[in-house]
Amino acid sequence: MSAIIISGKELAKEKREQMKGKVKQLGGKGVVPGLAVILVGSDPASQSYVRSKQKACKEIGIHSELEELPETVSEKELLQKIHALNNAPHIHGILVQLPLPKHISEKAVIETIDPAKDVDGFHPINIGRMMTGQEAFLPCTPFGIVEMIKAQQIDIEGKHVVVVGRSNIVGKPVGQLLLNENATVTYCHSRTKNMKQHTKAADILVVAVGKAHFLNREYIKDGAVVIDVGVNRTEEGKLVGDVDFESAKETASHITPVPGGVGPMTITMLLHNTIISAERTLR
Repeated sequence: MSAIIISGKELAKEKREQMKGKVKQLGGKGVVPGLAVILVGSDPASQSYVRSKQKACKEIGIHSELEELPETVSEKELLQKIHALNNAPHIHGILVQLPLPKHISEKAVIETIDPAKDVDGFHPINIGRMMTGQEAFLPCTPFGIVEMIKAQQIDIEGKHVVVVGRSNIVGKPVGQLLLNENATVTYCHSRTKNMKQHTKAADILVVAVGKAHFLNREYIKDGAVVIDVGVNRTEEGKLVGDVDFESAKETASHITPVPGGVGPMTITMLLHNTIISAERTLR
């Protein structure tokens, strides 16, 4: 058996085509969705992510602004920039690219962004709304994962989901979103004993630990759906996931590749959230 490949790249392309129509409709009502991105410092990976986001905005007609700040910028100056964007009527989404320099509090930055413009879905108010099943901006990577599973007509309700990883950005929220879809969710992490016992019981396995080839087919139940969130660069410069794709695809029923899996959906859901924010201004 060889698994069905879940292409985030293809699904993202399909969704972005639909978004172009929504942006055009908003334009007819005098609203152009606007996304502001703040980049602090010159981290090459962060620069690459930001370029991808700007390119995606341009592709579907979203107005994007990039505010580049030196690594030496003070926390006070950064928060002032965010306050200005909170008050800018043409900006519907604000994103501060993480990670930030050590002298700046990530918590303070996230909490300063207006929850109504928090298109990354990281503000405690949006997290709280997500936890209680209310309307909220959902964190983009977890949101994209749920959309990928649903696009394959895979029923989530009643399934046993195992999430390996407990980060605030992916692990915790993806488990909550799948719980909201009536799955039974187990979290595994660095302190979990006998991890294989848990992962082999998963109908849907989400792996987000940031370690190349952390799991192979021995950890996967026959016929499981495997969502690989990891993006790791080998010494040879190749991008690989947290799952050993070649061995896992012989056991799984569905699997996401790296690259071309979860990554493209993360940016797509960011665009989705920005459009939703713009639509809310017309209510």
